Amino acid sequence: MDSAISLTIGAYQIGVLLSCFLFGVMTTQTYVYYGRFPDDPLRLKILVAFVCLFEVGQAICIGHTLYVLTVVDYGHPERLAGNTPRSFPLAALFAGLSTICVQGFFSLRIYLLSERRLVPILVALMLLFRLVDSGIIGATAFSETSVGSYEARWGWLFTTAWSVSAACDLIITGTLVAILIRQRTYGLRRTGALMDKLIAWTIETGMLTSASWILILVCYVTMRHNFVWVSVFVVNARLFSNSLLASLNSRTTLRAMNEVSLPSLHLTAALEVPSDDYVQPLKGIAGVQVDELHRDGRVVS
Repeated sequence: MDSAISLTIGAYQIGVLLSCFLFGVMTTQTYVYYGRFPDDPLRLKILVAFVCLFEVGQAICIGHTLYVLTVVDYGHPERLAGNTPRSFPLAALFAGLSTICVQGFFSLRIYLLSERRLVPILVALMLLFRLVDSGIIGATAFSETSVGSYEARWGWLFTTAWSVSAACDLIITGTLVAILIRQRTYGLRRTGALMDKLIAWTIETGMLTSASWILILVCYVTMRHNFVWVSVFVVNARLFSNSLLASLNSRTTLRAMNEVSLPSLHLTAALEVPSDDYVQPLKGIAGVQVDELHRDGRVVS
């Protein structure tokens, strides 16, 4: 019994604590973002606001679920096999919406960088599937009478959603890294450190979120009768919201790096790729832009 409690309520409690810690980090990053970038486009501020609202909703729901499991159902471990608290499906829905918003943001970044539609359209279709899947998971959870029956009937929705999400993250990360490496190859040598930093950040955040999906999937397939996979799941959404805000707030660091490497240049909202005569502006990377340059580095704008 002690082992069962440790792998169910214990595992979930650890996940909630980690999630709350990352929620605090996200809150700090949100405060920094709105204070540091008051001139950002309204649509970007609205996106951040929605992601934060979804994260608040998930935090409330997973907290309520923990309260039910540890206080309301205290002394009744048999209830763990019964129906889950109504707040948990809502937490899954909020997490799905937050994740979709963040992945959509990075998908748009791919389009702005490459101006090609194939990968963004593919990602958009995957996100549409995730949206429908999250809605079905949330809706069907209210009609089931036990965790076991729900997993037996709808467990394939979980594995499919997590597999699609992992693939989506890998596609986004791989595409962004490929674009950045191309810019690194053809760009100015003095911007090399800036590009290296962007590539490293992209790989770190992309691999972290992809690995979290894979870890959830592995834990669910191998240990679906405990809550280890749930503990990873409640942390997962926080990784996405923090990666979004870290990407936006990193513009300050990138601008400082660019001022050191290119002190005569101006930074706004994109990096450059060289054409035959000029380095043309290309919008989309973490809010950094360099004025049009000749190949020898002279400012022409």
